[in-house]
Amino acid sequence: MRHPQLSLQNRAWPGMPLLVLTAGVLGHPSLRHAFFTREGGVSEGRYASMNCGLGSADAPELVRENRARAMACLGLSAAALRTVRQVHSSRAVVVEDWEERPQADGLVTRTRGLALGILTADCAPVLLADAEAGVIGAAHAGWRGAKDGILEATLAAMESLGARREAVAAAVGPCIRQPSYEVTADFRADFASDEPESAGFFISARKDGRFQFDLAGYVAKRLRSIGIEAPEVLAHDTCADARRFFSYRRITLDGGGDYGRQLSAIALLP
Repeated sequence: MRHPQLSLQNRAWPGMPLLVLTAGVLGHPSLRHAFFTREGGVSEGRYASMNCGLGSADAPELVRENRARAMACLGLSAAALRTVRQVHSSRAVVVEDWEERPQADGLVTRTRGLALGILTADCAPVLLADAEAGVIGAAHAGWRGAKDGILEATLAAMESLGARREAVAAAVGPCIRQPSYEVTADFRADFASDEPESAGFFISARKDGRFQFDLAGYVAKRLRSIGIEAPEVLAHDTCADARRFFSYRRITLDGGGDYGRQLSAIALLP
C-alpha cells in the first residue's frame, strides 16, 4: 500500500512554507489534491497560521489569503476553490460554477479546474475520485454526518455524473483519533442501537463509564460498506498535534472559544 506523504511546498511568499499531506491512492496524473495543515499561512493568534475557515472570526482578508495560497499549491487560481456551509448533514451537491455556498457536507463535480474543499477541525475530510471517468468528490464526515449517510450521498452524486463505484478511490484525511476522542456511554449506546456492529469502534476509556471512539476507522468502514474496497487512512491526530492541526476538541478542553479550520481539497486538472 502507498503511504501518505508529508511535503513542504515552497512558494515566493514570506514566512514558513506550506506543510501538506497527500494520499497515494489519489496520485493520478489528472488529479491534484492536498490535506493542508495549519502551517504556512498568514493568520495570527489562535488562528495561526493557515486558517481557511470563512466561518471563523479570523480576519476575512487573512482567510482569503490562506485559501489563495492553498490553491496556488495546487497550481490553481484563488477563484477555483469551492466550499459549502457545512452543517453535519447527509446532503451532497453537484458543483458547477456557482458563487454562493449552499448548506451541504458533500461536493462533487466533473468540471475541470474547480477545486472541491472541505474544512475540518477534528471531523474527517474525505476526498474521492474516479479519475478515469473524470469525477471527483469531497465529504465532511464527522460522526453525525458519517452515521447519517454523507459518504453514501456523496458517492451517489458522483455516480450521477458518470463515476463507477468500483473505480472510486478514497482517502480519509487527518481527524481526531481514538486516543483523543473520549465520549459518553450514551453516545456509544446510540450507535449500538442503530448499528450493533459499531461496537468494535469503541474501547473503554480511563474514566469509568466513558469510551474512546475510532472515527477514522468508522469512516473507513462506511466507505468499504458502499463498495470502496481500500480507502487510505492518514494516521494523524488533529487533537494531539497542536503544531500541525487545528482542533475543536483541544480548544474546548482548553476553555473554549473560536478556532481555525484546515482545508482539504481535490481538483481535476484543466
